[in-house]
Amino acid sequence: MDQNTIRNVAIIAHVDHGKTTLVDQLFRHSGMFHENQTVAERLMDSIDLERERGITIASKNGSFHYREFLINIIDTPGHADFGGQVERVLKMADGALLLVDAQEGPMPQTYFVLKKALAFHLPIIVVINKIDKPAARPEWAVNQVFDLFVKLNAPEDILDFPVIYASARDGYALDNFDDHPSSMEPLCQKIVTHIPQPKGSLDEPLQMLVSSIDYSPYLGRLGIGKITSGTLSINKDIVVAQRDGSLIPARISKIYCFEGNHKVSVDVAGVGQIVAVAGVDVITVGVTFTDPENPIPLPPVEIDPPTISMNFIANDSPFSGKEGKYVTSRHLGDRLQREILSDVALVVEELAGRPGYKVSGRGELHLSILIERMRREGYEFQVTRPVVIMQREGEKFLEPYEELTVDVEEQQMGSVIEQLGSRKGHLCELHPANGNGMARLIYKIPTRGLLGFRPEFMNITKGMGIMNYVFSEYGAHAGDLKNRKNGVLVVKNTCTTVAYALFNLQDRGKLFCGPGLNVYAGQIVGEHCHENDLVVNPAKGKKQTNMRAAGSDANVVLNNPVEMSLEQCMSYINDDELVEITPQAIRLRKAPGRKNGNKP
Repeated sequence: MDQNTIRNVAIIAHVDHGKTTLVDQLFRHSGMFHENQTVAERLMDSIDLERERGITIASKNGSFHYREFLINIIDTPGHADFGGQVERVLKMADGALLLVDAQEGPMPQTYFVLKKALAFHLPIIVVINKIDKPAARPEWAVNQVFDLFVKLNAPEDILDFPVIYASARDGYALDNFDDHPSSMEPLCQKIVTHIPQPKGSLDEPLQMLVSSIDYSPYLGRLGIGKITSGTLSINKDIVVAQRDGSLIPARISKIYCFEGNHKVSVDVAGVGQIVAVAGVDVITVGVTFTDPENPIPLPPVEIDPPTISMNFIANDSPFSGKEGKYVTSRHLGDRLQREILSDVALVVEELAGRPGYKVSGRGELHLSILIERMRREGYEFQVTRPVVIMQREGEKFLEPYEELTVDVEEQQMGSVIEQLGSRKGHLCELHPANGNGMARLIYKIPTRGLLGFRPEFMNITKGMGIMNYVFSEYGAHAGDLKNRKNGVLVVKNTCTTVAYALFNLQDRGKLFCGPGLNVYAGQIVGEHCHENDLVVNPAKGKKQTNMRAAGSDANVVLNNPVEMSLEQCMSYINDDELVEITPQAIRLRKAPGRKNGNKP
């Protein structure tokens, strides 16, 4: 294919600013679908968790034809916890679309992903999206984006960025905000005129950096990347240049190009094309496919280090092995080793002196998504409380800090400021309420201070607040932080919960479970109203008697139990507690061998 007609574009944005919806509209505009064809929304979000949470977790590749051009789309995650994917897939792009919400303007993850794109010197097209919002401020958003470019020391040629105004939901783009809306044509024209063609020569030795990994049940692992030099063909002998410099011979068995969100088999691919390659058993992210006669490895992508870690250990609770398919430490280790082949931002180490693994990632969400995926695959295991990864500088310990941005109503600011102050947060900027009645607070806060803060924040703001954070820097240790103030209610013996017993325990604190549930000794079934732990018997029934008295048969009325998500459970537990993960349940428990607290 003529590389002059190829455009490789990455779509970068903050979470929920409309990347995947925009891709849907570009596909429709290209004529890829029939008029009567039923097409699922957010076509590129192919993972169940992505559709459930409304966020992009894994980078995807797709393409569409516009006139004589082939436009390859690289859909990137918007959350900083998945920044490792953004860093590596930007290697495949020759330019980027930066999406910014017309009402919210640039957000913390906008800063993060734009910083990565500028590090690769990619030309940027700014798309002010969601201009159909009643409170949209497109001119203000453009000015904020320009200030962000200046803050990131963007070169002058990139500072003169083109701007497109769009509504991905309604399927139109405009060169000028006052133009009449019609279609996505203006955006497609901007892509082919402002994004350069891929560089490289067909006559040079083969070079292709593997930026992503896919899996086929028939062909095994597929390496995805952009050919930056030479050509690739079926049955061609190549060498795989590993990250350590070693060369391993291999032969290509299958080559796929991307059409829409599907793969199409081809015999030959050349410079500028993004392809998926099968036949190489030693594929990992960062290796280079190159010519055996003249091997020229490409430099691998530098990945930011992880900031948070957890221990993954085999489940040893009394219910161990009853609900999961893969339960041993060996199963756990094999699964984690497979994960690091495709997720270069994840670090897995064996624990010293005991079975289990220390898993380090970019943040709570990064690790919780991995845990949820393993749970749905049938794995059963336990995890410890997340801890931040410290760095040592001489005699001092440094810890990671985040830049936190919160948007709240003015009447709720006091409570939010009080909570963040107790978590060692330092208020850097305060912007009064704008047209939508929301004030913006910008904090510098230790990563530890954010663990478990989101549910508290949503409770304070009655679900109306918005919080986002991005890694800032390593700084001085902020001192001790208490995780939670209250103790927990711990089960005395393995039993089945009874409504009468739970009714009597309601005065002792908040319950995490209802009646008729099987529980075991050491399991946590609630939060105590005092600081100490309390051993309880949730199966204690009412004593039977042949005497009747007024009021003795009063109705048992139970409050709704507190239901916690996986992320909330991870941040709730203390160092002496564990989260038990199975395909059917998520339970909290005391770590084995510890005294469980005071009896009532």
